[in-house]
Amino acid sequence: MALKRAAIFAALFFLLGQTIAFAQDVTLTSPDGSVEISGTLLGFDGEFYRVDSVYGELTVDGSGVLCDGPACPNLQDFVAQVSISGSATMGSVLMPALLEGFALRGGYVTQRETLNSEQYVYRLISEDSDKLVAEFHFRLTTTDDGFFDLLGNEADIVMALREIRPEERKLAREAGMGDMTRANRSRVLALDAMVPVVSPSNPVRSVSPLDLARILAGRIDNWKDLGGPDAPIDLHLPAFETGLGQAIEDEIMGPAKLEFAENIVRHDRGADLALAVQNSPFAIGVASYAEVGNTQPVTLTGACGFALRAARRTIKTEDYPLTAPMFLYLPARRLPKIGRDFLAFTRGPSAQIMIRRAGFVDQAPEEIAINDQGSRFANAISVAGPETSLEELQRMTRTLDGMARLTTSFRFESGSIRLDAQSRSNVQQLARALEVGRYDARQVTFVGFSDGDGPASANRDIALKRADAVRRAVKQAAETANFDRVVLDVDAFGEALPMACDDSAWGRQANRRVEVWVR
Repeated sequence: MALKRAAIFAALFFLLGQTIAFAQDVTLTSPDGSVEISGTLLGFDGEFYRVDSVYGELTVDGSGVLCDGPACPNLQDFVAQVSISGSATMGSVLMPALLEGFALRGGYVTQRETLNSEQYVYRLISEDSDKLVAEFHFRLTTTDDGFFDLLGNEADIVMALREIRPEERKLAREAGMGDMTRANRSRVLALDAMVPVVSPSNPVRSVSPLDLARILAGRIDNWKDLGGPDAPIDLHLPAFETGLGQAIEDEIMGPAKLEFAENIVRHDRGADLALAVQNSPFAIGVASYAEVGNTQPVTLTGACGFALRAARRTIKTEDYPLTAPMFLYLPARRLPKIGRDFLAFTRGPSAQIMIRRAGFVDQAPEEIAINDQGSRFANAISVAGPETSLEELQRMTRTLDGMARLTTSFRFESGSIRLDAQSRSNVQQLARALEVGRYDARQVTFVGFSDGDGPASANRDIALKRADAVRRAVKQAAETANFDRVVLDVDAFGEALPMACDDSAWGRQANRRVEVWVR
């Protein structure tokens, strides 16, 4: 895999150097002729030209210049062009559903043309003028190919089932695309999860995250070791080039420091993986939450007795440890206005409904009443160690009584104080909610929790600092919010309310979190 990645990035360096050779030159001149800029036209969004000139890449206001050259656009009947490339999982169902919803709301008629098995075009036509106003070009391949197209200046937006890798981030910055991890360069569109699945005829219904990694590494190769029949285990995973396939490597194999077995059957399509596992009584696979099909999902368990099931709420809160955010990445350049309007629409309430209907997990915050969380508090009592006193459990119960937990949670990258990708998106989401006054006249409390590694008092102090850091990040992001109308508090209960067993990296990661409670 390392050799393959090296070859891809060597090709990217070549492609970036060759892009200009295939584009066309234009000359932009001010009306009085005093200013003239010549270069390669990289794009036009209906308002601004983007030109690669001897001065570097320039963005020029189209209203103040005249354009001369074969690549100059037709200003009278301008048709916005937006290119979107990457994950087929996102592009086959989710993005078309969102685009159809956006068109319906904006007064556009859609026409879809399928070009081949990987490409299609959505044309948006104004209902009022009957004119073509935009073309959205989709290329459905893999997350790897999406970033390849972006860096080759062949895509405006990347659909990704994993975070951008350091080498891709470096290349994007060197190509003048900005820091692709910043809030305005990346966003979480929806949520998915990595779900171990077996055939409905298989009696095994649970597995620990570590045993799952050992299975995928070939260390456990017979079902009898898991309480099943005496039969070899058949392995099925998404193709490695897909974002989900790479997320499995990062999130399941990485913490266990294990490599994949050589006899794994890889699938380009999630539906094919689910069908293969469904039809084989001795198979196990890892599927997308939205594509489990008729397989039997397997519950993640731990030695301490906790069970973590992939469900809409546990994925939304990240209580399920193998959550897989679905990203959109955008370079530091202007999109046509209709493209910007579409991206704004994807964050609204109508889009969240469409995301749920498409089978994925939306990001609309929900309130979970404390009475609906009895099992969490019962678990807290049953696993409380000698350092978690009855007084602390009672204080937690008194503090949270009468409040509701938001599904918006915050977790941190392993071994770091940096929020993970979904949580960075949650900062922006909660900030926007505060700006529009959704929690006016209410109390919002950021509550920190920790794993059980180390002294309880020190863990509580760390959890409190994390809760305060999240509060400050949200407050800073909510630039137009009126904080005289809402109370933002912090509290922490350390290791008093674990979500998973502390005997694994996955469990400790699930336990280190900041929850948001409202009254």
